[in-house]
Amino acid sequence: MRLVRLGNRVFLALVKESVTVVDLSGYPDWLLVLGGTVGGALIVWLLITLLKWTLWLLFYGVLIGGVMWAGWLLLQ
Repeated sequence: MRLVRLGNRVFLALVKESVTVVDLSGYPDWLLVLGGTVGGALIVWLLITLLKWTLWLLFYGVLIGGVMWAGWLLLQ
């Protein structure tokens, strides 16, 4: 890292000169594809599970809300 100076003042405090990149070229292609497939399947499974729970909450919310609304209308 270096300091960039403009006259006697520091214009930019720190400049990063290197970029860190993970080199995956040492791994076999089949292992990278397998890892990506397993990771993608896990993400899709988590999204499906979250969607399922959200739909159940929506279902029970509509059911309870409808019953309460019908009860309120009945008592009016």
